[in-house]
Amino acid sequence: MVNQIFTRILKHPVTQNALSLFTVQIARYILPLITIPYLARVLGPDNWGLVIFSQASAHSLVVILDYGFNFSATREIARHQDNPEKIPEIVAGVIGALSLLIVGSGLVVSSMYLTIPIFKTHPDYLIWAWLIAIAQGTAPIWYFLGNERMQIPATVDLITCTFASMSNFILIKTPDEGWKVLAAQAIAGLFAAGVMLIRMYSEISWRVPSIGSAFTALRMGWSMFFFQGSVSLYTTANTLILGMIVPASEVAFYGAAERISKTGVSFLLPITQTMFPRISNLLANDLKKAARFARLSLLFMGIGSSILALTLAMLAPIIVHILLGEKFEAVIPLLRVMLILTPLLALSNVLGVQWMLPLGLDRHFNIINISAGLINLILALFLSHRFGSMGMVWTVILSQVFAVTTMYIVLLLKDLSFLRL
Repeated sequence: MVNQIFTRILKHPVTQNALSLFTVQIARYILPLITIPYLARVLGPDNWGLVIFSQASAHSLVVILDYGFNFSATREIARHQDNPEKIPEIVAGVIGALSLLIVGSGLVVSSMYLTIPIFKTHPDYLIWAWLIAIAQGTAPIWYFLGNERMQIPATVDLITCTFASMSNFILIKTPDEGWKVLAAQAIAGLFAAGVMLIRMYSEISWRVPSIGSAFTALRMGWSMFFFQGSVSLYTTANTLILGMIVPASEVAFYGAAERISKTGVSFLLPITQTMFPRISNLLANDLKKAARFARLSLLFMGIGSSILALTLAMLAPIIVHILLGEKFEAVIPLLRVMLILTPLLALSNVLGVQWMLPLGLDRHFNIINISAGLINLILALFLSHRFGSMGMVWTVILSQVFAVTTMYIVLLLKDLSFLRL
């Protein structure tokens, strides 16, 4: 009996999707973590800080190119899983929208070159950052997420990210070769995106995107774009702000603490990405069952994130010494404080992404995140000037506390808290 239950759980689409997404997280977060000890020692704080700043710029550009399609398009495809004629239409609109967004991102890149001193002296870093963003933005993860079939893209991601990470040990030998980190990431990402696009179009018919369908997709993803943009105000934008205020070495300290803490959080993200399409589908038919799924996710995310944060905080000195070396002692206090974010992000994902968005509370969700982003921006400019990288860490934490608290209050006021359904 136990074996039958266990087998049934393993074969369930939610479990299969979650396991595949864990593979994606390993590829995108754990494998690059393996290269940190090597890069930190070969490049040093200053040059590694330049790489981190460029990667943060790439993530900011991804906000434009992704445009929230991993939520909006995923939700639409999940809703039409039983209507195969509708899916090629959704895909054509998203592809058309991406073409327009790539052109728009080029204008943003030009302005970044003209206004950011680091890129004036290192334009090649900016170009590679743009290519990384194009690769991530054009990979049709939303198609496979919406169909709850992540096995193939997960495998592709694992192979290409392994190539990108391992190539760092071969290609980078001197402190001035940081651009090769970005180049390997961009080339691997573009290859992965190409494979996923080919696979997608082997399953559905090609439809030429029209201007009308592209703008329909842009309207569909508008609220999610606002969400992504507002969240970026207190995630990747902080690295950019810090890089304009403090030396590159301090950017490296902040970036190292952020990467280690995010690696822990990455193990929890597959639950969010798996539950989102499942809850979106259930809400159309069974509200109480959807609420049960959300409560189960809160249990796993809450307990898992708290244990993870406490464990990493206790092991912080050992982790920093092994990964980064003696030149990065300043990362230890930053990491310990930043780990407060781990359970906060877990709560935010359950309340917001897994519950508010499937309920269609996009406007409330966006207002909360935009408000948190603006609070972050104001605090970042003040606290980072005064306290450097530690001020930036507390900025992110305070902004996230505001977001989580406000989400819960909104759900209570609307009598839509899954804890009461």
